[in-house]
Amino acid sequence: HIMYRMGVLAALRSKSLGGQAVGVMITASHNPVGDNGVKLVEPMGEMLPISWEAHASRLANATDEGLEACIVELAAAVGADAGVRAEVVVGRDTRPSSVALALAVCDGVGALRPGAARSLGVTTTPQLHYVVRCQATAAQGDRAYGLPSLPGYSDKLVEAYSKLIAPTPGFAPLTSPTRYSPRVVLDCANGVGAMAMRPLLPRLRDLGLEVQLANDGGGELNSGCGADFVKLKQCQPSGVDTSDVRGVSFDGDADRIVYFFGGAGDGFRLLDGDRIALLLAHFCADLLQKAGLRDKVRLGLVQTAYANGASTARAVKALGVEAVLCAKTGVKHCHHAATSLDIGIYFEANGHGTAIFSDAFVAAAERAAASGAQEVSAAAKRLLLLRDVINEAVGDSVSIFLAVEGILRLLGWSCDDWLSMYSDLPYRQIKVVVADRGAFETTDAERKCVRPEGLQAEIDRLAAAAGPGGRAFVRPSGTEDVVRVYAEAATE
Repeated sequence: HIMYRMGVLAALRSKSLGGQAVGVMITASHNPVGDNGVKLVEPMGEMLPISWEAHASRLANATDEGLEACIVELAAAVGADAGVRAEVVVGRDTRPSSVALALAVCDGVGALRPGAARSLGVTTTPQLHYVVRCQATAAQGDRAYGLPSLPGYSDKLVEAYSKLIAPTPGFAPLTSPTRYSPRVVLDCANGVGAMAMRPLLPRLRDLGLEVQLANDGGGELNSGCGADFVKLKQCQPSGVDTSDVRGVSFDGDADRIVYFFGGAGDGFRLLDGDRIALLLAHFCADLLQKAGLRDKVRLGLVQTAYANGASTARAVKALGVEAVLCAKTGVKHCHHAATSLDIGIYFEANGHGTAIFSDAFVAAAERAAASGAQEVSAAAKRLLLLRDVINEAVGDSVSIFLAVEGILRLLGWSCDDWLSMYSDLPYRQIKVVVADRGAFETTDAERKCVRPEGLQAEIDRLAAAAGPGGRAFVRPSGTEDVVRVYAEAATE
C-alpha cells in the first residue's frame, strides 16, 4: 500500500524533473529487522526536498477511492508532464520484507506510464545514491561522477583510496615513526554493508589494509551490533573484541559509521561522528594551508545541538567561530547548511554525515595542483584525491571508512592520537513521554525552547547551576509523542 504509492510519488518526481532519474531505497536503516521504511533520492543524490514531504503524506493517506484524484491533483501541483518517461532506480536492504516492498514500488512506477523502474537488487543506501548521481552526470564526460553500477562504485572508491595513500615527494607521515596500524575489525550489523565490503577486501589487502568482517550476515540485523548499538550502549558489538585492534561499526544500510577501540568495560573508547568530522577538518585545514588556499577556500563544520560541547570548542579553536555552524537535527538540514561552504563537513554524533566540495574549491585546488611549487602542488592534489574518496551525495559508511583509514595512515596516527584531540564533556540523553509533542516549539537550531512559555528560563537556570560548560536543551520528537532531553556539564 504505502510502498506502491511511494513508487507513484517517485514517478511524479521524475516526470516533474523532465524525466531525470530519481531513487527509492527500501530500508529501515539502523532499526530492528521487523521495521520497514523508505527513502527517496534526488538526481544528484540528495534527499527528497522538504517541500515534497507534504505530497508524500497526502499520497500515503489518500483513500483507495480517492487515490486517482489525488494523483491527478498532485501531478498538476508539481508540474509533472504525463507524457514524460519517468525513470526510477530501486534498491533494497536485506530485510525479508524488502523484496515484496521493492516490487510494490516498481508497480507504482509502472502505474504512471510511460515510466521505467531499474532494480539494483540488494544494495546499501549510499550505493543507490551513487548510482542515481552517476546517471544524472553521465553526459558530463570527464566530470561525470562515475559508472552507474555497483562495480563502478567499488572501483571508484578503491582507486581513489589507492591514489590518496600513494607516497608523495615531500610528504611523510606527520608522526614518525608511524603509530598507524593497518588492521581493522569491521562490524557490519548483519546488514548489507558486508555485501558492499567483500569485493573490496582483496584489493584493500594488496594496498596494505587488513579488514576482518564481523556480524556479516549470520545473525539478526542490527541486534546487539551496528553503529547505533555501539553509540548508544558505549560498548563493543556482539562477537567483536578490540583489545588489540581498532573496531568500526556500520549500521544496517551502511550510511552510519563509528570507530571504537580498547577492551570491554572501562577500557572501551568511542570515536563517533563528532570525532570523524574533526579528523576530516583537521586534515583538510592542514592541506589547505600547505596549498596556499586557507584564505581562498571556506572550510567549515556543521554540527547539531547534540554535538558534544568539547568537540564544538575544539572545532572553533581549529577553524574559527564563523566556520562552525549549527543546524537542526537531521542530515537533510546539515547537508543544506554545508552547501554554503567550499568544503562543508557535516556529521551527526551517530556517525551519519559526509563532506561536500564546491565547484569554486575544485577550480582553486586544480590551479594550485598545476603550480610549480612541489609542496603546494602535492597538497592540492591530495585534497582533490580525498574528494574522490568521499561520497558527496550522502553519508556513506564505506566511503568514510576509506577516507578515515587514509587520513590516519597519512598522519601516522593511532586511535589514541585521534582521541586526544579533545575530551568529551559528561552528558546524559533521555526521552520523556508527553501527551502532545506539538506543545513544544524550538528555535536556534533546536537549542532554545520557545513553547511552553517559561520552560527555557528554567532550563537556563538549571544549566547555570551546573557550572561552567553546563548546557541543556529539549526538543520534540518528529515521530512520537516524546520530548528528547540533552544535558552536559564539565563534571559528572
